[in-house]
Amino acid sequence: MAASGSNARSSLIVQLSPTRSAKLSFTVQLVLALFWLGWASLVLFAQDVPDRNNIFYYAFFGLAVLFMGYVVLQNTSVFGVQSYIEVTRQYIVQKFGVFRTKHIIPIPDIKEVYISPLALRVTLLDESKIYLDLKQVRKKKDLDKIKNKVRDLGSEHSFAVTDGAQL
Repeated sequence: MAASGSNARSSLIVQLSPTRSAKLSFTVQLVLALFWLGWASLVLFAQDVPDRNNIFYYAFFGLAVLFMGYVVLQNTSVFGVQSYIEVTRQYIVQKFGVFRTKHIIPIPDIKEVYISPLALRVTLLDESKIYLDLKQVRKKKDLDKIKNKVRDLGSEHSFAVTDGAQL
């Protein structure tokens, strides 16, 4: 059965904040990248370098630029939203960054959803469980929107929804 009208493509996309559990904070990564880039630039463009055409100088500088790009892409939203949770009528998607895989859960495959204060535990029809972490959702209002959308989908697609806060 195909959905019709404006609700056919209605979706909820919530941006996640950068992870705070990284081994090196964004500031430390940025300082390291800037130091590496500065040092590589100094070595490459210095006047008294005896062998300026050495390929390793250019490779070192290129790697510094790539690392700087990686740090900026992974920790900021310069190029758009990279970490998000999306809830639609067909699927639930969780993505934690540019270089990380998406976790896609088709709605028809869901048997039940347990909603805890900061997570969703989804049980599929084949009895496998998927844990969706909601700790990085920035606003309480967005967290409530996600939970309400999942509850609405539960009643619409007839899968069980239990809430840990109400037990």
